Amino acid sequence: MTYTAASTKKDVGTKGKISRRYLLKRYVDHKYFFLMLSPVLLYYIIFHYAPIYGVIIAFKDYKIVKGISGSAWVGWDNFKELYTGLYFLPVLKNTLIINFYKLLFGFPAPILLALMINEVSRPLFKKTVQTITYLPYFLSWIVLSGIIIEFLSPSRGPINIILTMLDFKPIFFMASVDWFRSILVSTEIWKTVGFNAIIYLAAMAGINQEMYDAADVDGISRVKKIWYITLPSIGPVIVILLILTSGQIINDDFDQIYNMLNAKVSSVGDVIGTYTYTEGIQKMNYSYAAAVGLFKNVIALIVVLIANFIAKRWSDETIF
Repeated sequence: MTYTAASTKKDVGTKGKISRRYLLKRYVDHKYFFLMLSPVLLYYIIFHYAPIYGVIIAFKDYKIVKGISGSAWVGWDNFKELYTGLYFLPVLKNTLIINFYKLLFGFPAPILLALMINEVSRPLFKKTVQTITYLPYFLSWIVLSGIIIEFLSPSRGPINIILTMLDFKPIFFMASVDWFRSILVSTEIWKTVGFNAIIYLAAMAGINQEMYDAADVDGISRVKKIWYITLPSIGPVIVILLILTSGQIINDDFDQIYNMLNAKVSSVGDVIGTYTYTEGIQKMNYSYAAAVGLFKNVIALIVVLIANFIAKRWSDETIF
């Protein structure tokens, strides 16, 4: 930490760094702020860090009656089963394909929405659009799945009613292997696009208005102002969010897919999350399910590190 105006010369070391005594005094002075932070710290310790201990069952033949410590070690056997089993590789393929499409189409969607909302000059219309677009984010996938299934119903859904009126045959979208992945991607974008756009709108609000005024004087069009002023100004935010989102390439949305998946589309829709649930909860194969989850998280971490490394080589905006 560097020298600040609040510190005195006595609190600053020979190298311009603040002394430990001064830091301790600052912590004591702001003890109530740290007390307010304690519930958040407890939440992460109890629900995120303490359960890490259970990861070791991925290396054991876990038996409930014996407990974690009493179960026998099996080394890498559960991980070897990932590659020799008949179902894991197809599930991994489905996960990568679905999440790649979500990243390809879902990541730029909130940027485009934020750019369009930012160009709206009428405050009432802007607030109305924002409210409508981020409302689905606050609904659970259980509710949304029911709406989507009913909306796409071959007998009652409005889309199939229109198709029938146009002399087309109704389509059973939710049971079609050709449509299921598209439905997953489009509904994910519909649910999250409005909420994710808030981050970009906040970044756009911080752009210096004088740059737009200077562009108006030069007679630059609105499209060119977006290209040369708005997008470069929110570039750091885009890079940081892209790095964080890259880890989702292997982390599927279990709630969404579990509530929309059915037997007829399991060949294209069964992903690691649903596969882990089936193996771990329904078949009580806890060690194997833990190995699948650990494998997924390690791959996600590696992807984030690679994305961060690439961003570091091409720009100054990184998360590490």
